[in-house]
Amino acid sequence: MLKGFIDNIQEKSLKERFLLVIGMLFFLIYFILGLIIIFWKDLPISMSYNFRLAFGVILIVYSFLRFIRFFNKEENSHE
Repeated sequence: MLKGFIDNIQEKSLKERFLLVIGMLFFLIYFILGLIIIFWKDLPISMSYNFRLAFGVILIVYSFLRFIRFFNKEENSHE
């Protein structure tokens, strides 16, 4: 499976590889931002803990939805 994934990446054009890197970067940005909002006690934005938790969970779920949608789009474009 890993070999197939690596072969698939090597077959991509330069533009597709760039978009793959950007997609992964934004997944990490949203995921880490959600964790920061949840766990950073002295967050410069004044929010109650319940709102911080909800906003952080929404960001984490959104990051996974982008991740899944991005790779589903990639698989459908090669078929």
